Amino acid sequence: MNNVKIITIDGPSGSGKGTISRILAEQLGFHYLDSGALYRLLGLVAVRHGIEISINADFTQLAKNMDVSFQAKADGHNIVLLEGEDVTDELRTEETGALASRVAENPRVRSALLERQHQFARLPGLVADGRDMGTKVFPEAQLKIFLTASIEERASRRYKQLLEKGENVKLRALEEQVRSRDERDMNRETSPLAAATDAVEVDSSDLTIQEAVDSVQNLAILRGLL
Repeated sequence: MNNVKIITIDGPSGSGKGTISRILAEQLGFHYLDSGALYRLLGLVAVRHGIEISINADFTQLAKNMDVSFQAKADGHNIVLLEGEDVTDELRTEETGALASRVAENPRVRSALLERQHQFARLPGLVADGRDMGTKVFPEAQLKIFLTASIEERASRRYKQLLEKGENVKLRALEEQVRSRDERDMNRETSPLAAATDAVEVDSSDLTIQEAVDSVQNLAILRGLL
């Protein structure tokens, strides 16, 4: 990985890191790692195989042997296949997100997925988004971003997404879910959500998606990555 240019974008749920990372990777011609998808996938696999999700469960073999593949679409998005089944939409539900957060508390899971995440670091470069990309997975990254947004803004974004899908949701309930997930992610014992000491914080609350992408890209230029 020494010759690979790596940009990490960490942050809480709903900060926009996935969308911004994907667009940035496409614009730069870099590979893209959605680390959260791996945890969501593992949560789905565990439920489908009747495995109880707990902090002491041994997911090692399950994590290493997941039958998962990512296929790029013409619009720049990915299709995620689990055991040959398209689970792209299922991965983005609130229920699956909650599963991922619980799975991520397990230290064995994080160790088992580390090697798989490292395999994404290929020339010419990588944009990796998650919660511990800059602190644990790619501490050698040349540019580390910690993307934030207010709880109200993040809940509002999710509210609009779910309404567009025809789901009946309440904004107040989503705010509580965001707050609870933040608390769980920041206070877990293994790889808690935190900004790397050398990360640049970018608040996306009042930024459009393109403004946020441009902000990170300008930082990449300043670091000599482009």
